[in-house]
Amino acid sequence: MRLKSRPVAGTVTNPVSPATPAAPAPPDGLGVVDLAKAYRESNIEEVLADLDRELVGLQPVKTRIGEIASLLLVGRLREEQGFNSDRPTLHMSFTGRPGTGKTTVALRMAKILHHLGYVRRGHLVVATRDDLVGQYVGHTAPKTKEVIKRALGGVLFIDEAYYLYRPENERDYGQEAIEMLLQVMENQRDDLVVILAGYRERMETFFHSNPGFHSRVAHHLDFPDYSLEELMGIADLMLSRQQYAFDDDSRRAFQDYLERRMRQPHFANARSVRNAIDRAKLRQANRLVRVPGSLPREELARLDADDIRQSRVFGDS
Repeated sequence: MRLKSRPVAGTVTNPVSPATPAAPAPPDGLGVVDLAKAYRESNIEEVLADLDRELVGLQPVKTRIGEIASLLLVGRLREEQGFNSDRPTLHMSFTGRPGTGKTTVALRMAKILHHLGYVRRGHLVVATRDDLVGQYVGHTAPKTKEVIKRALGGVLFIDEAYYLYRPENERDYGQEAIEMLLQVMENQRDDLVVILAGYRERMETFFHSNPGFHSRVAHHLDFPDYSLEELMGIADLMLSRQQYAFDDDSRRAFQDYLERRMRQPHFANARSVRNAIDRAKLRQANRLVRVPGSLPREELARLDADDIRQSRVFGDS
């Protein structure tokens, strides 16, 4: 659905006083608008519920996504009822460390935009500098055009967007990609939503160096790091989906693992939890194949404390 601007009412001239602009008259025949019905039919509630099930914590982010969805729903209803409705600026910035759910939220945002008619297809295309910037003259433009072409009708998620800009290298071709993206964000904003993502401090520097991006981004969402309790909840959710489980000892071991790992460099929140679980499953499998004879069926699903404590994170203990 394309949102179109409608002409604003003209002015009324008073013969005694100077001409004053008349307030826009509400469209005739509005009647009653059933917002609750419109909300149900938009599938927003379902998408937000999926987001709540998929991601532990992040309540400020989830609240903001719900607020944006409400704004878009009311905007659609205003247009349907004949009110002036300029298309809102929908480009966004997601800031936070790796593994905080930015890509997952972008995927759900694409679905919301599609359900409400703001994008044609509702798909998500994830890109980085390597997908957009070439290595030689004439290489960047076709690469960037191809990514934009795939993203049209949906959402383009550019991860670590600040790597597009490398002022220290005079021969870098990132500026060409930036100029093309800025043009598309302005001229084709009715057919493409761009989300720029990365570390908060680096994104702030990027926006300062490239004010054209900052002026085109309407919504800035910050994704906080997860707490220890939330990370344990993420681990439980991941294991449940894969039909694995901790016992009491392995749960304590994994919590101990996280407390140590969170203090080390390159910790990546949910991504680090997933990697740790994958390695624990690897150790469990190697432990089980060495067991002679038969074993209880439940052992195929149980992670042992030793499967956790063999990690290098415990090397100094």
